[in-house]
Amino acid sequence: MMGRLKQPIWIVPLAIAGMVAVVGWWGNARLRQIIKGQVTAELAATLNANVTSLGIWTTNQMKLANSLAEEPAVRILAVRILQEPPPERGSAEPPLELERFSAYFRPRLNQMGYEVAQLVNTNFIVVATSGRGRMGRGMPVSETHTNKFAELFASRQPVMITPFKPELLVQRRSAGPGPAQRGTNGFARENRFPNGGRPRRGDVTLMQVAAPIRDVEGEVRGALALIINPDKEFTRILSVARSGESGETYAFDQTGLLISRSRFDNQLRELGLLDKTNTSSALNLHLRDPGGDLTKGFKPHETDAGARPLTRIVANAVEGEDGVDATPSRDYRGVTVVGAWRWLPQLGFGVATQIDAGEAYRPLRVLQLLFLILFLLLVLCAMGMFLFSYANISWRRRLGEAELKLKQLGQYTLQEKIGEGGMGIVYRAHHALMRRDTAVKLLLPDRADPASIQRFEREVCLTCQLTHPNTVQIYDYGHTPDGVFYYAMELLHGLNLHELVDRFGPTPEARVIHILAQVCESLAEAHARGLVHRDIKPSNIFLCERGGVPDCVKVLDFGLVREYGDVSGDPIHRTGRNVLEGTPWYMPPETLEDSTRSDPRSDIYAVGALGYYLLTGDHVFPLASAQEIYEKQLAAPPPPPSRRTSNEVSAELDQVLLSCLEKQPDRRPASAIELRALLLATPRSSDWTLEMRAAWWKEYESQLQTAAPSESAIPSDATVSIDFASRIQQP
Repeated sequence: MMGRLKQPIWIVPLAIAGMVAVVGWWGNARLRQIIKGQVTAELAATLNANVTSLGIWTTNQMKLANSLAEEPAVRILAVRILQEPPPERGSAEPPLELERFSAYFRPRLNQMGYEVAQLVNTNFIVVATSGRGRMGRGMPVSETHTNKFAELFASRQPVMITPFKPELLVQRRSAGPGPAQRGTNGFARENRFPNGGRPRRGDVTLMQVAAPIRDVEGEVRGALALIINPDKEFTRILSVARSGESGETYAFDQTGLLISRSRFDNQLRELGLLDKTNTSSALNLHLRDPGGDLTKGFKPHETDAGARPLTRIVANAVEGEDGVDATPSRDYRGVTVVGAWRWLPQLGFGVATQIDAGEAYRPLRVLQLLFLILFLLLVLCAMGMFLFSYANISWRRRLGEAELKLKQLGQYTLQEKIGEGGMGIVYRAHHALMRRDTAVKLLLPDRADPASIQRFEREVCLTCQLTHPNTVQIYDYGHTPDGVFYYAMELLHGLNLHELVDRFGPTPEARVIHILAQVCESLAEAHARGLVHRDIKPSNIFLCERGGVPDCVKVLDFGLVREYGDVSGDPIHRTGRNVLEGTPWYMPPETLEDSTRSDPRSDIYAVGALGYYLLTGDHVFPLASAQEIYEKQLAAPPPPPSRRTSNEVSAELDQVLLSCLEKQPDRRPASAIELRALLLATPRSSDWTLEMRAAWWKEYESQLQTAAPSESAIPSDATVSIDFASRIQQP
């Protein structure tokens, strides 16, 4: 039943699932492409907005510094101070001009958002400052900034100096630093703060914008440097345009050092990337890839942090590339992000904007989850459809069988199913008038196509012509008004030869002769009527007790029988050279080559193969491949049965069976009668006595009663049409 019904049931859910999978794969790829494009566009837009804002701000800062430097009052005062010798470090009181400089700038700087104003001469010495006290006067500018002031003096244009930490000068009273560390006027430069290294105003970060100071002749005498607090302007500008909960824009220098404040300062302290003395990530964090997600507990190897590579975004920018990458990569926290970057050569630093990949692709994951849920629901629906359809078909089949049990097929009342095969179902039945148990074979309506009906009728018509006791007897044939075809035959109790060998192993020689002789008697009658069985095999030979005769043989299943004298043949059974009917282990070479060449000697070959199987417990050519069986049947000589079994086999029986297995039909025994005579002429033909047969069957029935009594009856029809690629059929 499953062979016929399972495939159509699976077609619909499999087709739907396949269609949904293909559409889902295409939709996912298309959706990912669209969202990736949107993420790329959003990153580029955010970066452009920040870079544009930063460019406008730096331009305004340089214009403002330049306008201050060109004010007449500032220029006159600044030139006068710059013409004086540099003040000595530690001088008691500053000159009057320095006091005027401080007094002039201090109120204006507060209004303009600057911290301190300084005057720097062309020797890179701070000669005046607006800050309170004397701190800074006479101190050289940072070595890292001299190139920017040199650029200013050479170009005569304002410059922007990126964020930095202020350096303090402390006089060495003991063994001072070496020349490389010593600053002007015998002072050494240190990156630390007063009060034992603790900052007075926190971890200070500063920026500078400087403009040239010109005299009346237009010569550059120095520079006006304005100190900026980056957190008030620089970092705030970079944080204006950022996306979602994890988006940020930051700036970094050529070494990958962060020069703006990170959005995640508190998290960076928890992760150990910043220590407690750092109030800001600016100028305290190198943007390197830790190798894993620190926010999820990843612990980097105990190696030098400076040996780790820069993050992909920062590395690309430092190399001078501008770009957008929507493919996730790790940032300085190890979190996978997508980002855009640009290097600003006029400012000497790079700017990058990024957002966590999880947040950027969150819509895609939500849609994927929805699709997965819908797909699983569809699969569940498909499975439900399959289970419902299968259950429906099973119940319909059972209902049909139940209805058949309640029906009267003519004079026959069906009692229980005892077998099922390709051609129909076999029931034990009871004849109402004769009060006799019979076996009724039914061809159900779902199998009743015209070819099956014609074959069913042919089997009945040809079998009912045979009356030999060793041939199964047909009692009746007909069909019900609702189209159920059936025929009734004698009910047998016993086992077929396949079950005999499977349960008891190789059969003794004397019993093999006894069985084969009865098969020959049944075939002799069929051959005399011009019929060839064409499907002699262990499962079609039945052993039983019949009429008080133990070990009685019944030849079954005449479904492939044909009239070898009929040249035209039966269109149902006429097959080409590429499609055969039968079981390959028991088919003679001429039938394998051309199925229309069947004659009585074809059945003789099958009887020889049957005897070989009974003696050895295996087929003549026990191979798994259909092609190998085909080749062996056509060309390979079979080994004598005596070499394939531990039981004693006489040379005479060896010779008889090998003669049946000859490749050329004319070298086999000419008829079933002749084969029977050859079998009975062997030395052990009479050793299987009536007493031995009766004792065996008594023991067999005792075993059945001890185990689980069951009704053995005519087996189901197991013959099918096969081709060379799939024609192996177990008997």
